Amino acid sequence: QVQLVESGGGLVQPGGSLRLSCAASGFIFSSLAMSWVRQAPGKGLEWVSDINAGGGGTYYANSVKGRFTISRDYAKNTLYLQMNSLKPEDTAVYYCAIRGDWGTRGQGTQVIVSS
Repeated sequence: QVQLVESGGGLVQPGGSLRLSCAASGFIFSSLAMSWVRQAPGKGLEWVSDINAGGGGTYYANSVKGRFTISRDYAKNTLYLQMNSLKPEDTAVYYCAIRGDWGTRGQGTQVIVSS
């Protein structure tokens, strides 16, 4: 079955960077578009970014555009999210999921942006 395992979160100061990873298994990774979503404390799931199956199209929420970059490595079946210029409002649990099916998301990885 679909398994997605996120990693790479942590505590970072404002203005810092992190790279999140999502190891995918149980499906043909190269055939599906993928998403990153996040959930801040006390709030619902928020879409962050998408990448097409072929990797040629990437899409971002306005709140992260210009600061975050989504990418994928087909040889490693891994999805990435490079996060730069982090802000306290980026604090959240970050999940990867198959696009359009957020129920496939993994356990998430915590990102805390604080001084």
